[in-house]
Amino acid sequence: MPEPGAGTWGRLLERLEALRALGSSGFRGGRAESRAGRARKPAAPAVRVAVVTDSAAALPQAWLDQAPDWFRHVPMPVMVGEEIYSSADLAEGEERVAERLSLALAMGETVRTSRPSPATLAAAYRELEAAGYSAILSVHLSAELSGTVDAARIAAAECGIPVQVLDSRTAAMCQGFAVQTACGLAGQGAPLELVAAGAEASLAGSAVHFYVPSLEQLRRGGRIGNAASWLGTVLAIKPILGIAGGKVVPVERVRSAPRALARLEDLAAAAAKNIPEESLGLAVHHFGSPQAASELAVRLAEAFPAAPPVVISTLPPVLAAHVGLGVLAIVSAQLPPRELSA
Repeated sequence: MPEPGAGTWGRLLERLEALRALGSSGFRGGRAESRAGRARKPAAPAVRVAVVTDSAAALPQAWLDQAPDWFRHVPMPVMVGEEIYSSADLAEGEERVAERLSLALAMGETVRTSRPSPATLAAAYRELEAAGYSAILSVHLSAELSGTVDAARIAAAECGIPVQVLDSRTAAMCQGFAVQTACGLAGQGAPLELVAAGAEASLAGSAVHFYVPSLEQLRRGGRIGNAASWLGTVLAIKPILGIAGGKVVPVERVRSAPRALARLEDLAAAAAKNIPEESLGLAVHHFGSPQAASELAVRLAEAFPAAPPVVISTLPPVLAAHVGLGVLAIVSAQLPPRELSA
């Protein structure tokens, strides 16, 4: 079986090498050197393309804390009972909102989510335009699950520089790995078409499987898709779900939580085996199950010892609101070759 995205990565590398060959501007694939004694080295390429995403990408906080200047992260509003946590509230820190959400889910309170407004996205685009970037790639949660893509397209029409809106057709670190790939390519001075192609290559090789103790939150939020047929079955079933065609889809029904977790690992491992181990991106998401997530990450690292470190990330409130407490998810994606990494 061909490696997912292998042909695209090769073409991207060829294009970047061609840019380097033309690189009278000093294309090196890194940041500008400013320390004394390094002035004679060729300058790094100017970063021309900025990258924007929403909080459904589930990027780990450690990465967000050190994100490049050409990246913007737009939180998605969450409503818990009568309280509305806006993008501004979430931008100040999702931990407090996550604590409130955990309590609400445990008590069965009504929880809803919303897309970021076109005005919020437009503000992010204008900020990047003012900073001197010449184009923007905006990568978002599947349009089948949210109206964020539509909001981004409305905002893009108001921007004075080109904005390419990319519907990831997925969520969580499937989206997040694509965003990281795009940021890496942007950091090397790649033009918009190559930055977008890199994100699309990462998405093409990605897969997500997740276990939820109950389908109730997905039912309440209207995101249950074809798994709705399982609602009337035996209450003891433990569903394993995935995302395909941009929608939440049923994968398997298992009779107990331990068997469901074992099967979750099997399914994720089978998807990951289509990707060369040295370029295999793995992520484990959870909400309310940090110990189980850590143990799962250890087992995945043992199963794929040549892969980069497994990412562990708490699901952001916008996703946790729909899957509920106790969710565990595994994401696999093909990372770009070392030569394409920032």
